Amino acid sequence: MASDQPIRIISVAGARPNFMKIAPLARAFAARDALAPMLVHTGQHYDERMSRLFFEELGIPRPDVNLEVGSASHAVQTAEIMKRFEPIVVDNRPDCVLVVGDVNSTIACALVAAKLGVPVAHVEAGLRSFDRTMPEEINRLLTDAISDFLFVTEPSGLANLKAEGVPDAKVHFVGNVMIDTLLANLEKARAGRTLEDLGLEPRAYVAMTLHRPANVDDPAVFERLFGAIRQIADDLPVVFPAHPRTRQNMERFGYFAEGGRRMGNVRVIEPLGYLDFLRLMAEARLVLTDSGGIQEETTILKVPCLTLRENTERPVTVDVGCNQIVGTDPDRILAAYRKVAGAETFTCGTPEKWDGRAAERIADILVERLG
Repeated sequence: MASDQPIRIISVAGARPNFMKIAPLARAFAARDALAPMLVHTGQHYDERMSRLFFEELGIPRPDVNLEVGSASHAVQTAEIMKRFEPIVVDNRPDCVLVVGDVNSTIACALVAAKLGVPVAHVEAGLRSFDRTMPEEINRLLTDAISDFLFVTEPSGLANLKAEGVPDAKVHFVGNVMIDTLLANLEKARAGRTLEDLGLEPRAYVAMTLHRPANVDDPAVFERLFGAIRQIADDLPVVFPAHPRTRQNMERFGYFAEGGRRMGNVRVIEPLGYLDFLRLMAEARLVLTDSGGIQEETTILKVPCLTLRENTERPVTVDVGCNQIVGTDPDRILAAYRKVAGAETFTCGTPEKWDGRAAERIADILVERLG
């Protein structure tokens, strides 16, 4: 017999990519009387201004708890999150801890819950790059191994979890909560003045993000990438909202010295809020990125994406024709750019269940299984 008590769920957010995933879940949980949600912000993303902006823009409730962990090495940060999160779980006795994505907060809070015997729900389960030099890949593998509910975004996730021996009863193909957020906010983003404020014309510029350590920590790799990017910027303006860590490295490598001579025509700007960046992506001629989430968002926006990595954990974006994996070789990048930029039309498909209702499916499954 089902209990009359509401199901207590602690949802965890730690870094900016998590916020877009938590927003639709918070709305879906709040709309169900059977659920009593609690939101914990680990503070892994320590830029308070940007953190607050994302929460305000996306309508995320104020966190019930902020662990205020801040920046540190992977080991120190993960340990600190675990140390601060454990008393929250002990004191609140949740029926489930829900984690999203693949950041350190994801594995840290999942480990705490699993060791305390609390069921773990992992949103965005099953994604694999098969590159264990990426910290995110380690986080994904370990989180999935200890989760009780594995909520999958795309068919590759189903195949990966089956190959790893995860029981079918734990796995649920629900769609993509990132796309829930995009579809809910696209009209608002298009009404903004991002392009006008930056002096840009629709389809007449390239948007870029770059933050993976493999791309931005080694000056030789970075210069090889930037050599191609500078050539693209000679053809179309490249607008680059730079991650703080990437900007620090660029300063260390001397890109802003001598009046920014090494930048060429690449336009480096401060990080943007969610709505402003969504508009920047939606109106771009194409997007250059090493981010997994942006590969997904450009797929729904129907904007060509060139991924500056040798692999992707989101192969459905390639399968439907929106994303190309071009690596870090300048010739390969430039050849792909010329082909995409020179094409008169661009068409790509939409992945199954990327329809704006993933969070609702997740909430319904948790009510059914935990109630």
